[in-house]
Amino acid sequence: MTQQHKMYYKKRGEILVKNLVSRHFEAYYCDTKTEALEKALELIPKGASIGWGGAMSAHQIGLVEALNAGNYHAIDRDKCTTQEEKLQAAKDSMFADVFLTGANALSLDGEMVNIDGTGNRVAAIVYGPKQVLVIAGMNKVVDTLEDAVTRARTVAAPMNQQRFQLPVPCTTTATCADCKSESCICNQILITRHCRPVGRIKFILVGEDLGL
Repeated sequence: MTQQHKMYYKKRGEILVKNLVSRHFEAYYCDTKTEALEKALELIPKGASIGWGGAMSAHQIGLVEALNAGNYHAIDRDKCTTQEEKLQAAKDSMFADVFLTGANALSLDGEMVNIDGTGNRVAAIVYGPKQVLVIAGMNKVVDTLEDAVTRARTVAAPMNQQRFQLPVPCTTTATCADCKSESCICNQILITRHCRPVGRIKFILVGEDLGL
């Protein structure tokens, strides 16, 4: 990443932090993945129960590995061996002390957009876990809420389908077809514009490209 790219991310990150705080979120900007990992571990109490869903960015900064190795109760669906265990882990995450997630898109004025197939991730963001910790690379930040919804539907979802390879149009075309397929992963679209109670949702913005 060029120095100019880093400066661009940092300046936009500073604006976004202020706008998130004005909406009663907690928000922090970290230049690197290493700094983001340190900040995340600072925010998560020892011994806490922690679940996650679709948290590719948390994996990329090393947070999931650190939680599995540390003094925490990690609810890790990747360690489940049956579908029933995975479903139970998703339900258990709804009652966790901390829920980790990424963001499909963020508007510069502080609104977050997430799109989901099953709904466990967006459900936990809305209600349940005591705290929600969002790890988001600055590549997820766009100018407006309209741009954020567009990014979630036409960039994040088709890119994620390249991982899932489900039988839907965007798996083949990499372009949203606004489909009604049985395997569609765009079933719930959540816009999070304000935090209540104050500080329940915390953001760590990272000055690097993370996630999809």
